Amino acid sequence: MEDLADRPALELCGLVARREVSPVELVEAALARVERYNPVVNAVVTVNQRALDEAHELERRLVRGEEPGLLCGLPVGIKDVTPVGGLRTTYGSPLYRDHVPAEDALVVQRLRAAGAVILGKTNCPEFAAGGNTFNDLFGRTRNPWDPTRSAGGSTGGGGAGLVTGMIALAEGTDLGGSLRIPASFCGVVGLRPSVGLVPTYPADWLWDTLQVEGPLARTAQDVALMLQAVSGPSPVTPLAQPSAGRNFVAAVARGVPKDLRVAYCPDIAGIGIDAAIEAVCRRAALGLADVGAAVEEIALDLSFGRKAFLALRGLWFVAQMFPRLDQLDGFGANVAGNIRAGLETSTHDLGAAEQARTRIWHVFRELFAKYDHLVTPCMAVPPFPVEKNYPDSVAGKKMETYVDWIAPTFVLSLTGLPVASVPCGLDPDGLPVGLQIVGKPFGEEAVLALAAQVQQRHPIGRPALRA
Repeated sequence: MEDLADRPALELCGLVARREVSPVELVEAALARVERYNPVVNAVVTVNQRALDEAHELERRLVRGEEPGLLCGLPVGIKDVTPVGGLRTTYGSPLYRDHVPAEDALVVQRLRAAGAVILGKTNCPEFAAGGNTFNDLFGRTRNPWDPTRSAGGSTGGGGAGLVTGMIALAEGTDLGGSLRIPASFCGVVGLRPSVGLVPTYPADWLWDTLQVEGPLARTAQDVALMLQAVSGPSPVTPLAQPSAGRNFVAAVARGVPKDLRVAYCPDIAGIGIDAAIEAVCRRAALGLADVGAAVEEIALDLSFGRKAFLALRGLWFVAQMFPRLDQLDGFGANVAGNIRAGLETSTHDLGAAEQARTRIWHVFRELFAKYDHLVTPCMAVPPFPVEKNYPDSVAGKKMETYVDWIAPTFVLSLTGLPVASVPCGLDPDGLPVGLQIVGKPFGEEAVLALAAQVQQRHPIGRPALRA
């Protein structure tokens, strides 16, 4: 039964639908992995004590002949910034160490409606601020490929939980790369969907166009499966995309067209890149020619977006944390620093940032007139020592801010376009390397289809983690 925890979510759904495996068995296998591996990697911070009861109820519904649901029985991890009714949700902050929401977030409601079982909450930095997963409540999440290294962030608990089989799917958020960074470091697939495809509710800033919710999974097919369950408009949020008639799973199964046009750029943010990582990504990108794609290396400089993102990130923290500004001194250094930086940001700075964001949109509008996708390395550095809060240099070049090392992901957040990170190989130390795939507006289907192709061509296996 234990190997159930390692099987793709799509395969598990088929087993449950055919009554070859029960939801109870899936949850039991996941809980066994939590017991075995969580003391090592620290991915799940709060276990849902009712998970087995919920699985038994799903089993009773199946016995009664009810439809199993798209995700029936799949154990899902929910990032600890996303409310789950009746389950401790701390936001990684000591100020909320005992906080228990009264109701589920919209994305959790949709997961439950599809038959998923909420296994528990996954670790993240305080209020998801940072590309490394640690906080004062639960400590640091470690990389299953090497527990001395970072799992990335801020959805690091989700990434580590997937690799170790504690969960079959993970929910997360992405402001500046929080789904893609752990996907790259942990060797899984993360998708930052187009703004509004997965509505965010509740939120203290409903008009937020910078942060999105999305799926993290072991395969591109599984990401498509989860996206199918959680996407679509809702009357409770003003930002939404229609999803009627879209079938993400079927699109991945169809594969990529033979006349695909792909642009590759090794350093879109102008911060430099580790040579070994670039070599892995280059091989994967240029190798797409073997499946008929026309691949061209291009020069693309989005470094002007770095300053713009920092200004808009400051606004984001002020707007999202506005109801808590009177608690400013109680937050950790990252959150408090971001709020203070936002309060000091001028209207002129914000106007300039929006102009830069407009410029980036037109850059991609012109790029997509010639190409179907941009592909680029997700991370400029390999997973770094877990005790470090962030790497202070990239390829020997000192970083200007504590988030500058994640510029390859956050400059793409400014576009609002669908962006995935997919594992494309291992570096010389045997650690995963992620390739970012950027798609056209509302192009999640094409992004995931190409991600599946890359993953199929460059399997990385599993880490030899010892409990």
